[in-house]
Amino acid sequence: MDTATKREPGELFGPRFALFADVLAVGLATAAASLPLITAPAAMSTACAVLDRRVRQDAPTTAGGYLRALRQRLRTGDLLAGAGMLAGGVLLLFNALAAGAGLPGAVVFRPALLAVAGLLAVVYLRACARPESATSWRAALRSAAYAGVRGPRASAVLLLAVATAAVCAWAYPPLLFLVPGPLAIAARATEHHL
Repeated sequence: MDTATKREPGELFGPRFALFADVLAVGLATAAASLPLITAPAAMSTACAVLDRRVRQDAPTTAGGYLRALRQRLRTGDLLAGAGMLAGGVLLLFNALAAGAGLPGAVVFRPALLAVAGLLAVVYLRACARPESATSWRAALRSAAYAGVRGPRASAVLLLAVATAAVCAWAYPPLLFLVPGPLAIAARATEHHL
């Protein structure tokens, strides 16, 4: 029996399940760290970095390690990025409410608004997965937008991940607290190209 499938004494699931468990645990920690809303970019960027380290270096993922990494990433630029994300979200919500209230041309406006929201979510996630997010959100957003245009397949896969996460959270709202983990690992995977 090879070591990739061998269970240690007392281990319930084995090594193949460990990454899945880490993704869900990081997702839960990211959701909790994102509750103030303006900390969401730093929390998601931390999740991407922690899960990337987990996959590439097989480094164990712990709550303490996640919190230490988050504390190192929380700075004024992260909070400004969070405030900008929050302002953009409020603007999208306001437009969605206006379209639902009988805005002329709402039949065309709703799908366009949904497409814009999806594309913004993809750029946001790709920016969180970029190494530049640790130092400059402006550089991370610029390179994420450029990578999105240069690699449309990876962006399409990430858009499908966002849509799947949205449907799962809509169908079963408690999943909202777990979806940041799978989205973080999907964002990191798109950075390593398809």
